[in-house]
Formats: sequence, C-alpha cells, structure tokens
Amino acid sequence: MISIAFLFISCVKLLLIPSYHSTDFEVHRNWLAITHNLPISKWYFEDSSEWTLDYPPFFAWFEYFLSHFAKWFDINMLKLDNHNYSSFNTILFQRLSVIVTDVVFAYGTYQCTLAFNSSWRAKVVLPLLLLANVGLLMVDHIHFQYNGIMYGILLMSLANMFKERYLSAACWFTVLLNMKHLYLYVAPAYFVYLLRNYCFTSKMFIFNLKHIIQSFSVKNTFRLGAVVISIFAISFVPFLHQIQQVISRLFPFKRGLCHAYWAPNIWAIYNVVDKAAIVAGKTIGLNINNTLATMTGGLVQEVSHTVLPDIKPFLTIVLTATAMLPALYKLWSSGSNALNFVRCLVICGLTSFLFGWHVHEKAILMTIIPLSILSVVEAGDAKTFLLLSTVGHYSLFPLLFPNSLLLIKVTLYVLYSCYAFYSLFKMYPLHLCKYSLPLLNSLESLYLIGLIPLFLYENIFHHMFSLSASLPFLPLMLTSVYCSFGVTYSWLKYYIYFLNKCDMPVKTVKKKR
Repeated sequence: MISIAFLFISCVKLLLIPSYHSTDFEVHRNWLAITHNLPISKWYFEDSSEWTLDYPPFFAWFEYFLSHFAKWFDINMLKLDNHNYSSFNTILFQRLSVIVTDVVFAYGTYQCTLAFNSSWRAKVVLPLLLLANVGLLMVDHIHFQYNGIMYGILLMSLANMFKERYLSAACWFTVLLNMKHLYLYVAPAYFVYLLRNYCFTSKMFIFNLKHIIQSFSVKNTFRLGAVVISIFAISFVPFLHQIQQVISRLFPFKRGLCHAYWAPNIWAIYNVVDKAAIVAGKTIGLNINNTLATMTGGLVQEVSHTVLPDIKPFLTIVLTATAMLPALYKLWSSGSNALNFVRCLVICGLTSFLFGWHVHEKAILMTIIPLSILSVVEAGDAKTFLLLSTVGHYSLFPLLFPNSLLLIKVTLYVLYSCYAFYSLFKMYPLHLCKYSLPLLNSLESLYLIGLIPLFLYENIFHHMFSLSASLPFLPLMLTSVYCSFGVTYSWLKYYIYFLNKCDMPVKTVKKKR
C-alpha cells in the first residue's frame, strides 16, 4: 500500500515541476554552489549572496552531496556568482532532488506503520495521511524546500521509540538536529522520555533518594551520551575553528519577533492588538508616534511595538519553557507510554510555534505530521488533528500567492481535508452535534466554515474593493490572525486532553528490545 501510494503521489509531484517556486529555490541553489566550490572553512563565511548558509553542518554536507549530481544537469547552477539562475535543467534537478529524497519520508512512514498492530488504520489510513500531506506538497513541491527527508528521519526516530529502541531513536533525532536545528522545538520531549525510560531502569519512579540512585543506570546514560555526543562531534568538529560564525548563522536573533508573513501564533494576535491600540489612541486624540511599527511592511527585520511592550528573544524562551513544563512533568509520570511521548512532542512543537521567536509558518507541520500518527489511535487525538490540520494547512496558502496556483492549492487542500474527515469519521463515527462537522463540536465547525468567507475576501473582495494599493498586507494579516485563534484553541484543547490521559502503556504498540 505504501509503495503504491508513494508512486502515485510522486506522479502528482512530477506534474508540479513547472509551477511557481519561491526564493527558497535560489537559497538552495546558492548552497549547492557554496558547498561545491569552497573549502568547508569558508562555507559559513561566504556572503556574496543574501541567501547565506544557515543550516547545521549535516544539511550542508547534504547540499554538497547533491551538488555532485547537479553538475550533470547544468554546471552553471554551481557558479557562485550566478545569482537567481533558474534554467529548465536547474529547476528539473532541484525538483527531482526533493521528490527522490522523499523516499526517506516514505520509509519513515513504513516504519511507523510497523510499530502498530496490523490493521487497516495503520496499513491504509495512516500512510495516506502522511504521504499525501498537503502541507508538504505545498511547501516542498511548489514553494520549494527539503522538509520531506527530515520528517522521514523524525518518523524513523518515532518508530524506534515505539519499539523501545531508545539508542536508535536518539541517534536518528540527533542526526535530524544536525540537519535542521529548528527541531530543537521538540527536543525537551526527547530529553525527558529518554531520561525516564533509558537512563532510569525502574518502571515505577519514586521520589526517594535511595530509589533514584538504585534505578539510575550509569551504563545506559553513558551509552546515550556517547551516541549523542559522537554525532554532534562528527557534525561540528570540522567547523570548530569557526564555531562562533556557525552559531551566529544558526540563531540570528536580529531577524525580529515575526517572519515577514506572520506565523499564526500568539505574536500575530499581539501585533494586531498593538495596531488596534494605535488606531484607538489616535481616534480619541492621543499623540502616538508609530513610525517604528512597521510589522506589516512585509520585510524580515527588527521591529518595535508602539503601545504594547516590545518582546525580546529571552522572554519568548522563558514563555515557551514555562508553558512546556506541565506537559513534560506529565510525560515523566507516564513512564514507558510511547503514545504519550508523541503527544508531548506535539505539545512541545506547538508551544514553541505559539510563543517562539521568529517562527516560520511552515513549522506548523512539525506538529501536524506526528499528530497524524496519533489520529489513527484514539478519537481524542483525531479531533485535534482534524481541527489543527485544516487550519494549519490553510495558513500556508499565502506562501503560494500567484493567482495561477489558486486552483491547484485549493484542490489539493480540499481533497486532503475531505479524505482526513471521511477516513477518521469511518474510524470514529461520532457526530457531537446535529449540524457539526464529523468529530467536531458546533463551535469548532463554525470556525472552520469561517475559512470560506476569509478565502473569498482575500481572493475576490479585497481586489473588488480596490484595497490592494492602500492595504496590500491586509489579507495576510487576516489569515494569520484568524488562523492564530484556531491554532491556539487546538493547543489548549490538546494540552488539557494530554494532561488527563491515562499513564498506562498502550497495548496497540509493539514492544521490541
């Protein structure tokens, strides 16, 4: 089933090769050129293009590996000064490289299906929910990125965690961190679960000093540490002489609180409240200087709020860590319940998405994809998945802004959403209200239906009312803010659901040592 689904979806991806691509296409072309032409001592210093290398070393080596195949398609794409080069062969190579490396995502999907008892849920529904994820289709195969291979590595790590192969799970996740550091969002869940279930050998944890000492395994801790440190060493030792430069590239805190297109999180709401306060203040005659408040300018930069206090990076770190603590404590008390580990991972990812610094809208997939696995396990997980995936995938629409993509993105989105609702409703035939969507209550259903008038305004009425010149970023702002409420609600609902979950291990998960 997985191979057939993968081949069919790959055919769809092939049809998308000529479609629009974003500036990320030039980003990765430039990285191919950097890694192919320069010694590694200059990879993180090269800045002739604005699209400098800012991913961890393993991804840089991945680009270096690809560059040796790229030269057979078009050697000109590997010229450092050939900025914005996009010949047909260049486009063909980069598109095909994403499609081919999605094999890792398919393999990760296969490994996850093996972790569950054989059923049509694991063999049919789960592979399609993962492989046909509309967010990945939009982000990787139209907008252009390499998320598929990295989510494949994440799925392999989760599959090993289900099977209690803790060292393998840690190994794959550490590899993932060294490909894309934004997966630090979910690292706290890994740390707590591995500490509780691998470093401590007792199934029952008692807060007693003698018991803690007796149950702590120095041998296991050493093994785990050796795996993690070895992978980081392989990754970073060649760059030790320039480590400060590498770190500055990986964590550019001067990029500002929000991305150019606001991710649908707490800070989108915060920005709008600040804007509304400016308008209200001027209405009642207050002298408000808002020359610094350029948050809707569409640029990546540091900005200042006018009425509300400015948000600093340290505050976002504190808020994120504090909001994670109850979930991490719950995970600790859950023992070897691997499903609760994935639930906590989803919450950690969603918490970082809501409160983090300079969050990219694409990071919502970091929660939707693991939640896809849980959706075929219990109805409570499926409910949040349907709500979050519908809102989260819609929030990616502004990435595909050309009018020529309107029919494509709507068709893909509607087909995937309908399949998700249909398949999960067949699994859990629950109608919470007579006039509600499957598995959702009336308020949640009304909210999702509200995406329709939002879409119509953005694509028809905004232009009909000739607001494109005076308020060009209003549709983006409306999308961000509207979706922010849905994402925040999903986070709160799922957080409460997780905290109330039973701590006992789930029998549907195979346990293999």
